[in-house]
Amino acid sequence: MRLCTYSSRGEARLGALWGEDHVVDLNRAHRAVLDACGESRAGALASVELPSDMIGFLSGGEAAMARARAAIAHVEAGSSPDPAPALDRGLLVDRRQSGFRLEAPVPRPGNVLAVGVNYKDHADEAGFELPKHPVLFAKLPTCIVGPGAAIVRPRVSELLDWEGELCFVLGKRARHVAAADALEYVAGFTIGHDVSVRDWQFHSPTMMMGKCFDTHGPLGPTLVTRDEIPDYRALDLRTLVNGEVKQHSNTRHLIFGVGEILEYVTQAFTLHPGDVVFTGTPSGIGASRRPPEFLRPGDVVRIEIEGLGALENPVVDEER
Repeated sequence: MRLCTYSSRGEARLGALWGEDHVVDLNRAHRAVLDACGESRAGALASVELPSDMIGFLSGGEAAMARARAAIAHVEAGSSPDPAPALDRGLLVDRRQSGFRLEAPVPRPGNVLAVGVNYKDHADEAGFELPKHPVLFAKLPTCIVGPGAAIVRPRVSELLDWEGELCFVLGKRARHVAAADALEYVAGFTIGHDVSVRDWQFHSPTMMMGKCFDTHGPLGPTLVTRDEIPDYRALDLRTLVNGEVKQHSNTRHLIFGVGEILEYVTQAFTLHPGDVVFTGTPSGIGASRRPPEFLRPGDVVRIEIEGLGALENPVVDEER
């Protein structure tokens, strides 16, 4: 499944992409399944069994995933060849309609972690030694935005840099996870952009101040469930600025994979459904180029990861 959070008419809801132009509203579709089974409390039950928000849905675990698949199948069965009845009932939403927008798959994660220096070529270009443990920092949930949302270059710096990354999203509570079992805790994968304000990044050793400005965590376009990604360590990754390729690598070059990351961090603290982990960026960042290159208003950054689609965001200046 390609899960998403979409907004239409001012309301954000949980969906799944269906074909090129439509989204299945999973909560409403599950209610339709219950109605078809004669359930008199279909509306109330659907809100509990398949909530309309991503974190609530992921908290339902495999049972909620199974209900989502059944809901999609129900809509598919009644929408071929004509989707009009499902559109009229709100089970399907047309992505081409005015006011439709894909949001970040998890609009406000409880925790957002990121791993630095996790590709050897990036360590080499930055002059860093290869780490013995994952180099972790936090990104504030308030930096998360969705596809198409503007990346704001802040008033306090012009050293705005790109970092295209593979992200994974937790599907259940994780504490003391063994590396070999780590993928069982992952709901799916998405694309992330760890936008970095380079001078602020080095105000302190934690890097956090340069990684958490508002809008500096684009995420999306969808959350692709784990079963659709046979090998997350074999995905081509590209970052383009105004159509020019700036980063091109493959996730097989990750130093620490999902297993090592989750085993390490969950020895210290608990992660929860909907938490997001950025896994690091390969070489090709702007600060390491000669001469250095940084993002400017009017630029468009596009990050493509094989099997996950593309995340595209424009750059604007902060209003003064």
